[in-house]
Amino acid sequence: MHRRSLPKATAAITALLLAFAIAACSPDDEERAEVPTTTPPISPAEPPTSTPSPTPPALPEEPPLTSGQADVDCVEGWVTPEEGSAQFLEPLGLIRRATGVDGPLVVIDMRYFEGPESPPAPDKGYLVLVERWYVKLYAERDLSFQGRFLVESRRFGRGVSAVAAYDTSGFRSPDWIGFQYESADPALRYYEGLPGTWSGTAYDFVEGGAGLQIPGLPEDVVGCLDAS
Repeated sequence: MHRRSLPKATAAITALLLAFAIAACSPDDEERAEVPTTTPPISPAEPPTSTPSPTPPALPEEPPLTSGQADVDCVEGWVTPEEGSAQFLEPLGLIRRATGVDGPLVVIDMRYFEGPESPPAPDKGYLVLVERWYVKLYAERDLSFQGRFLVESRRFGRGVSAVAAYDTSGFRSPDWIGFQYESADPALRYYEGLPGTWSGTAYDFVEGGAGLQIPGLPEDVVGCLDAS
C-alpha cells in the first residue's frame, strides 16, 4: 500500500568523493574508498528494552507538491514519480534492503531529481549525472519506523546515502546522517531517532567530515529539498 495524497579532479579527491557520496549502499554494489575518521554526529544507542506505543507520524495538512521548477540550486527541477511506476518503486526497494523493514510502506512525500556528483567532476563521465530521490515515509505495520531518506543511483552503484528523522525538514546539518560502510565491522546498530538499524561509521552528510568539507549534495541540487 502506498499513500500519495497526497573537478578536473585528482585521483585523491575522486577517491574521497566516492567515499562520501556512497554512504550506506550495500557492499556488493560498488567499491568503496576509505574515509578518514571524524567525530560522529550521532552515536549508537541501546534499543529500547520494551516496545512503547509509537507516536503516529504527523501527516501534512495539505497534499505535498508534486513538482518543482528548475533553479540555480535545483538544476533540473524535481518531480514526484507516478505511484506504482519503476521510478517510484526503485527507491522503496533500496530502502527496504538498507533497513530490513517489512510490510507496506506509506509514502508521504517523494521527489526525484538529477544532478552532478559532489563536488562536480565533469571529466569523469560516470560522475556527470546522479539520479536522486528524497522519500519521506513510515511503515504501515510498525509506526516506530518513520523517517526521511536520500537514495542515489550511479552507473557503478545505488543505495540509501543518508537518513534523517521523520520530524525534521529541509536539508540541514546535523539532521542528515550518512553511514560509511566498514567491511571489518558490519554489525547493525540502533540510533535513537532514526528508523531501522545501520552499519558503518556515522557522519554528517550535509557538511561532510574530517575537515574535508565535501557536502553530501552539491550546490546544484540542495534546493530540490526546499520545503520538504
